[in-house]
Amino acid sequence: MYIKIHGTNTDYGIREVVAVCDENLLGKTIRGNNLQIKISESFYKGEKKSESEIIEILKKSANVNLIGKESVAAGLKAGIISKENVIDIGGIPHAQSFSV
Repeated sequence: MYIKIHGTNTDYGIREVVAVCDENLLGKTIRGNNLQIKISESFYKGEKKSESEIIEILKKSANVNLIGKESVAAGLKAGIISKENVIDIGGIPHAQSFSV
């Protein structure tokens, strides 16, 4: 899996968004249920990490974007999303988790 951490400086401090995707999805566009997502290298391609490494990062993250079976499974194992939060786009699971 790939993980990339995006930092944004706001009036409230630095906010991070963690993007995680399955390796086989990078660069693809998925479509389904009137939705389309381009799994771009600029947003998702960061470092390759193991599932256990990604789970530890996800547990500490406030804003997360997950795409792919392995990535969503890691989010479920980390306890940051539940199955009810997962949507299907063209047979590919996708979930987001945000906290304020």
